[in-house]
Amino acid sequence: MKKIFATLACAMLALATLGAQTPEEIIARMDQETAKFDAEGFSMVMEIKLPIIGAMATTIYTRGDKYKMVTDVKGEKVLNWSDGVTDWLYDPSKNEITITKTNTEKPSDAQDSKDMLDSVTEGYDVKIKKESSASWEMLCTKSKSNKKKDDPKTMTLIVSKATYLPISLKATMSGVTVTLRDFKRGISENEVTFDQTKYSGATIIDKR
Repeated sequence: MKKIFATLACAMLALATLGAQTPEEIIARMDQETAKFDAEGFSMVMEIKLPIIGAMATTIYTRGDKYKMVTDVKGEKVLNWSDGVTDWLYDPSKNEITITKTNTEKPSDAQDSKDMLDSVTEGYDVKIKKESSASWEMLCTKSKSNKKKDDPKTMTLIVSKATYLPISLKATMSGVTVTLRDFKRGISENEVTFDQTKYSGATIIDKR
């Protein structure tokens, strides 16, 4: 009888671990999916929490070199577009559109957010912290060999089991918490292209 129970226990353990994946395998699959972002476009929310000031959320839509960012400022939506050469900023409080050349020396928030996802675990030791039927939650701890001062000590990455897309990526440095969340793949050119005809009554300030 004991032998039967031991055999059943081994069989159940084998079944339980059959679908198990390592953090490296999960992230490799995630990288395959996020690699499609440039071609298909994607959107996400970048939330920044600052001491005293509180939280501010920006929705980013990006496709290739183009992006649109929508930031809620005191109940009004400030919009920023870029095609990699020209930037357009719409201030609804003044009904003004300011046009400038893209600053290629300083990456935008949209580019910074994309860069955070590229090789997100490079320089980090990763382990699965929690697992549910829908997702994996992984703790990324900065490796001793990682000498980059700007890299946070820890990050929390949650990946969907259904799509292998990131659900959220959270990091805190110097009291500032940055969370990337609500990832969606598939953005059209129209969604990231500035259309001046939609703001025909706005004052244009061209600083190019």
